[in-house]
Amino acid sequence: MATSGKKQKHPKYIFVVGGVMSGVGKGVAASSIGTILQARGLTVTALKIDPYINIDAGTMNPTEHGEVFVLNDGDETDQDMGNYERFLNMSFTSDNYMTTGRVYKTVIEKERNLEYGGRNVEVIPDIPNEVIRRIENATEKANADVTIIEIGGTLGEYQNLIFLEAARILKYRCPGDVLVVLVSYLPVPGHIGEMKTKPTQYASSTLNNAGLQANIIIARGKVPLDQKRKEKIATFCNIHPDHVISAPDVSSIYDVPLNFEKDNLGDIICSSLNMGNLCKQSDLSAWKKFVTKSKKPTKTVSIAVVGKYFSSGEFVLSDVYLSILEALKFSGYDNGVKVSIDYLSAMAFEKDTKLVSSLKKYDGILIPGGFGKRGVEGKIRVIEYARKNKIPYFGICYGMQLMVIEYARHIAGLKQANTREIEPHAQHCVIDIMDDQKSLVAGSNYGGTMRLGQYDLLLHGKTVAHGIYADYFKKRDKVDKKIKDNIITKERHRHRYEVSSEYIETLQKSGLVFSGRSPDGRLMEIAELPVSQHPFFVGVQFHPEFLARPLDPHPLFSAFIKASLQRNKK
Repeated sequence: MATSGKKQKHPKYIFVVGGVMSGVGKGVAASSIGTILQARGLTVTALKIDPYINIDAGTMNPTEHGEVFVLNDGDETDQDMGNYERFLNMSFTSDNYMTTGRVYKTVIEKERNLEYGGRNVEVIPDIPNEVIRRIENATEKANADVTIIEIGGTLGEYQNLIFLEAARILKYRCPGDVLVVLVSYLPVPGHIGEMKTKPTQYASSTLNNAGLQANIIIARGKVPLDQKRKEKIATFCNIHPDHVISAPDVSSIYDVPLNFEKDNLGDIICSSLNMGNLCKQSDLSAWKKFVTKSKKPTKTVSIAVVGKYFSSGEFVLSDVYLSILEALKFSGYDNGVKVSIDYLSAMAFEKDTKLVSSLKKYDGILIPGGFGKRGVEGKIRVIEYARKNKIPYFGICYGMQLMVIEYARHIAGLKQANTREIEPHAQHCVIDIMDDQKSLVAGSNYGGTMRLGQYDLLLHGKTVAHGIYADYFKKRDKVDKKIKDNIITKERHRHRYEVSSEYIETLQKSGLVFSGRSPDGRLMEIAELPVSQHPFFVGVQFHPEFLARPLDPHPLFSAFIKASLQRNKK
């Protein structure tokens, strides 16, 4: 494949597949492999394949699928794309994500446009060929030495067959350039007390039935894998015992790359793909420093995250707000503190009006994004309590909109203030649908039509937000552009509603500060109160959590943690 350089490059491909059960950790494994290869000087890119018919993840209920992660170009993707970005410290685009629906849609559109020359178009090989085209396209755009492709779901599921077939065809076309990694779970049944390898043997056999052989097996389990099990897996799965990598449960997913390297995974990959001339000596020093720092906090701050998507039967789904939780951790580590997070249901604060008094024990309160009416009044009650009791408050997307509604009702005198999303005929719709969204909603055109992706953000001088970003940029020398006392930077968005221009002047006169706006001044991006009135009362229309990285925490989260730490000290 030709690249932008002078020499011909033969990129390598690593497919990561899962066995035994879902949620086994394929995304973390794929991300960790990327981190290990980056540490050896290789250029890496990553793709996620999701086997559902949806075109993207944007229309799915978070309790069904977890967080929707938004990329710079606005693609709404699976949460594993967030893991890739955080581990690899990179930003990806829609080139790095595909679904069954997206692949089929492209093939059908090509057929309609006669791009197949009028021939019979079939599932095999045309669907796998489109998958391969997308993989090669992402590889070429990144000029990658290695491309890591995670196939979602579990081996044996019907919907995965076309993607496994794509891996088989690519391996046939590029002999020596394709590696298959099987991430499989080894249970320890309580009544037996012994780690069992048989489920992994069946997973390996299922992979063989698809025409593929695992080159490496990552053995997930509660405890480390012993040599006897390694040899047993090797014997029955037809690989070398050294290629069976132990992956026990760890306190943090960021330990995983270091654990993999204990079993020499980097050396095995470089050798298996004949990359000895490209692989440098591993340098994971920055990663090790981060992991070490994360294990030595001197203090703890308690944060209440108040949302509505946490519950699923008897279980709590923290993955719904995964990027926010990780962003809080990164900023905590950066400040030398452990962040203790409690997930609180917004509906509980609607049912029990006295429950808000229990919030006084927290050092900070965060309300994340969301949609719909359920839990809204509970969230507004929480925001009012945080404002009155000077508890650091951070509102994200819907959390900012509800913060504006709370302020409008109780300070600006607009007692019937609401958002048009849940009360279309409210007397004061201080939060209104964006003009370019009205026709889309009227036509029930919801998929991929919100204000999505990266947009410029103008920060006004002498405000809380401006000071936060200015300190960050000064420390890291990352200013995109300065205009007198103002700063322009970029943040990622996912919303249909905004602060109504009709009420901005009224809100400002009552004391609310809009410290961040779109460069044309139309959209209110950040609302805040000055520190003379509140230690930290900030809401943002965008999603800063999507840009938080282990080695580069987001400044807004860090400022929120600092304010929470100050309350903790008092």
